[in-house]
Amino acid sequence: MDSANQRAVTPGKSRLVRTFAKVLHIQAGTGVAPIDGIQKAKFHENVKHEDLINGRPHCFDDDNLRKRAAVEGFLASMFASISAVKAAYAQLQFSQIPYDASGIQSADQRVVSELKNLSEMKQCYMKKQFNESSPETTQFLAEVQEQRSLLITCQIMGKKLDYELQLKNSEITFLEEKLVEANGENKLLDKRLNLSRHLSVLDNLHLSGLRPSHFVTVLGHTIKSIRTFVRLMIIDMESSGWDLDAAVSSIQPGIGYLNTNHRCYAFESFVCREMFDGFNCPNFYLPNESFPEQKKHQRLFFDRFKELKSMKPKEYIALNPISAFAKFCYIKYLRLVHPKMELFLSGNLNQRNLVSSGEYPETKFFTKFAQMAKSVWLLHRLAFSFEPEVSTFQVRRGGLFSEVYMKSVNNEALLSSDSTSESDPRVAFTVVPGFRIGITVIQCQVYLS
Repeated sequence: MDSANQRAVTPGKSRLVRTFAKVLHIQAGTGVAPIDGIQKAKFHENVKHEDLINGRPHCFDDDNLRKRAAVEGFLASMFASISAVKAAYAQLQFSQIPYDASGIQSADQRVVSELKNLSEMKQCYMKKQFNESSPETTQFLAEVQEQRSLLITCQIMGKKLDYELQLKNSEITFLEEKLVEANGENKLLDKRLNLSRHLSVLDNLHLSGLRPSHFVTVLGHTIKSIRTFVRLMIIDMESSGWDLDAAVSSIQPGIGYLNTNHRCYAFESFVCREMFDGFNCPNFYLPNESFPEQKKHQRLFFDRFKELKSMKPKEYIALNPISAFAKFCYIKYLRLVHPKMELFLSGNLNQRNLVSSGEYPETKFFTKFAQMAKSVWLLHRLAFSFEPEVSTFQVRRGGLFSEVYMKSVNNEALLSSDSTSESDPRVAFTVVPGFRIGITVIQCQVYLS
């Protein structure tokens, strides 16, 4: 029953709603509505139409337009002043790194001035004091000032980015130098590892299996060790203010070097001359050192070679303080390093006194020397393990260059002699001695003039 009544009432209500909506639509179209707001809106539309006919707006008269233009000009001036503060503050920050005292002072004054200007504008706003005389000009000048401040800010940011770019470039250059240095150290380490690998080839070597190639391997290790010590000695001499030219002239007088870097060959020849002196003698000119007959001393030398090869000089001397190797180190050091030279390099003779008393100095210089001495000593032990023994030879000054017996350390001399064809290159001095193993010849290294 209720549902039936609801179905009967619903169509009636729908018709009522549609009728009410039509009435509202008609009233809205004629400008009559039961709502006061709609009536007022229509009234204002009629008023505006009449005012436009008369040529004068009713709501926005000349005074209101001037006040609005003055407010807009004021706001433009305010934003221009804010932009000026930002530009001055940016200049203040930029002048701090790198430090620029005059730039900081100037930027600080500008910041203070613009902040005072903003404070005055705030007071004018509170008191409704706006410039109504020429608001268009005020607004235009404010926009120009704002654009100028933005331009200054962009220029400062550009300078800052340029400075940061320079810093990054400097950092890149520094890192590149560190990379080159690290690569150099890696190469040195790699060379040391290679040398260790080369000598490790001789770990399982027997006396009956000795070949000239084994001697060449140990000789290469010895030459590299000598050059490492010479490099350290030159660096210490340079840092101490030693006259290298005078030292070179005293070692090899009357030699004209094609390059100043070639002076190192003179020092290398001096070190080789002292270290290899007595190499052809079984006892290396060491006092109180004697050896049994030929066959037995071959085994003795080879055993001493294998014994010292895997040990550090300091460790071996500590275990054998009166051994032939310990005597060799101390005697060669006292001969190679002159007292005046040591006094000039270190300022005292403490290291020399320790060596003279048979002690091992804990210095980098002596450690490098001991490593070089070990290389020469190993080469000597191996040389007398051969049958027949290995012997050294050198070339006198002024001798003709021969590719069979010699190897040049300065190939520029060979190239220049080939180009001029005036005379064959001559030997200025022997840098590293050559060696003979029976009929096998290992070339000596010479400097040509």
